[in-house]
Amino acid sequence: MTDADDAAPPAGDATHLGVDAAEDAAAVITAVGFPRMPARVLMALIAAPAGGYTAAELGERLGVSAAAVSGAVRYLQTVHMIHRISRPDRRLVTYEIIGDAWYGAMSTNSPVYDRLAALIEDIGAAHEDDHAARARSEEMAEFFRFMSRRMPQLIDEWETLRAERLLSD
Repeated sequence: MTDADDAAPPAGDATHLGVDAAEDAAAVITAVGFPRMPARVLMALIAAPAGGYTAAELGERLGVSAAAVSGAVRYLQTVHMIHRISRPDRRLVTYEIIGDAWYGAMSTNSPVYDRLAALIEDIGAAHEDDHAARARSEEMAEFFRFMSRRMPQLIDEWETLRAERLLSD
């Protein structure tokens, strides 16, 4: 348990736990290119109670408008990170994170890495007289090819660790 887990929830709502940690995590994934509001909604849903949050609850937790929540959940549904849950016993729709969302996103990126490497090599090839530009493009392309080769191995390692954890639970 971290200090962020002990942080006080927003005034008047004791159900929102880990708010500071969720906001910090959202800031980190935003810094590496994930859109800000979808990052905040995603991290809020990781910390959500069983059954997820309604759009109104997300807006309350995050202190944002319904329009901001709507755009964020639409984005997260499009990239298959969350899903809508309609239950017959509840009038309102809730949103929940898809359990394997990050795993799935990372495991399917090898073709993207290969394509990026090829395109970045093309950038370098267009600069045959500019050694610095060519060297930068070669190094970046090499990195993406490395990621493409290693990702299947990392996924295999993760699946093994996950299976061991599930067996021990």
